[in-house]
Amino acid sequence: MTKRPFLGWFALPSVLIAFGIAASFIAIVQYSLRAYIPGSLDPGGFTLENFTTLWKAVYGQAFVNTVLLCFWTAIFTLLIGYPLAYAMVRAKSAKLRSAILLISLTPLFLGEIVRTYSWIIVLGNRGFVNAALMQTGLIDAPINFMFTMTGVVIALVHFTLPIVVVMLAAALSHIDRNLERAATSLGAGRVRVFATVTLPLSIPGIVAATSTAFAWTFSAFATPQMIGGGKVQTISTLVYQVGFASFNFPLAASLSLVGLLFTIAVLAIFNTGIRRLEKIGGHSQ
Repeated sequence: MTKRPFLGWFALPSVLIAFGIAASFIAIVQYSLRAYIPGSLDPGGFTLENFTTLWKAVYGQAFVNTVLLCFWTAIFTLLIGYPLAYAMVRAKSAKLRSAILLISLTPLFLGEIVRTYSWIIVLGNRGFVNAALMQTGLIDAPINFMFTMTGVVIALVHFTLPIVVVMLAAALSHIDRNLERAATSLGAGRVRVFATVTLPLSIPGIVAATSTAFAWTFSAFATPQMIGGGKVQTISTLVYQVGFASFNFPLAASLSLVGLLFTIAVLAIFNTGIRRLEKIGGHSQ
């Protein structure tokens, strides 16, 4: 048996991070079971009132808004990202492939705050989009993108697009081109080859990219907070308001815990529903 004396040192950072995450999770759980004492930062005794409070309409609406934001962001990111990934993989010019990759990854070069402020400038009543539409005569009055679900989804799609493009490109690059050539030799046109060969074989990548986009959007904070302006409440923005505006840390902890469990449940339902799509591509497990 070969000895690996440095293996323990390599694994040590991961172990320390795992302990840190576990300790943080335990702290959140114990805070969620403690009573809130107004005017004090110290929690009270054991109680389940924090969880019963979450049945109020304002918290339920935050959960609904979060799911809707994640759903629409995942859908639109997929619709935009798939053609980009396809063009990046199938383009014959190396310069064109590099340009598409650079453009797709550009959002990652900016911080989340800077990127969100940029969208405030673009989507504002006097921003680029409204100014262009009004100058062309398509609209007479500015369209209200700010503080709406639509504006938040637009900004989140831009935030999520890079990772989706990369994951889809990886899936498309592993498709055997000989299968497409075989379909073509049998008389199938480009559209039919794409619909019957390329698209089904890329479904595992679509599933992975969509699931990642959904989960990533679930924890977004700066974009819903700044673009939504408090009118589009999500789980993350509500945790911030409850914890740092009202200093009700027990309720914020219970909201975080339920949000985590809710995320796991939604993703489980989502993945169960799309397993049949994976089987179309012949990649069922």
